Amino acid sequence: MAAKNGNQYVQYGCGWSAPEGWRNFDVSPTLRFERIPLVGRLYTKNQERFPKGVQYGDIISGLPLADNSCQIVYCSHVLEHLALKDLRRALRNTYKILAVGGVFRFVVPDLEYAINTYAATPSHEAAVAFMRMTLLGREERVRHIRGIIREWLGNNHHLWMWDFKAIRFELQQAGFRCIRRAYFGDSHYAVFKEVEVPDRWKNCLGVECEK
Repeated sequence: MAAKNGNQYVQYGCGWSAPEGWRNFDVSPTLRFERIPLVGRLYTKNQERFPKGVQYGDIISGLPLADNSCQIVYCSHVLEHLALKDLRRALRNTYKILAVGGVFRFVVPDLEYAINTYAATPSHEAAVAFMRMTLLGREERVRHIRGIIREWLGNNHHLWMWDFKAIRFELQQAGFRCIRRAYFGDSHYAVFKEVEVPDRWKNCLGVECEK
């Protein structure tokens, strides 16, 4: 694949994964704070700081990339943190930055797996285990300002879960084609090995599609 505008490989919601040769974006407020001159150096919320190669960028409002400029786009455990309408905007924006024939690959928690696990568990703890697995509930209500700020900065809870049928429909609506269920390491494009981690694919839903 030939690079276009220097934006050949793009990863959003990258966290601390920032391989060289990729444009790595994250929307974390912590990242923005860390990048404030002088003051940002004093902030130590996390055990480690974001790598220098990570840029602030929000796929919902749109990344600072030209349309049709990317050959590869990847995200891991990002889309489940978006509300439904924001997910649809994110997919449209992903489609816009991809070049024709470009590939979008991602992995999210698998709602179908969670449901089947719940249904097959006779224990009275099945419902609690389901809520913990899907991160859809709250075990304790946040009641103080420090906790509210920490939750806002962390964005750990899931807002919408997906099975293959549902996410395939959303991808089709956004314009994607050649949509298939993907598995760890099965892409024809070796560059994905630079961002994929086995543990993030275990019992999860992977998808690969094209523009």
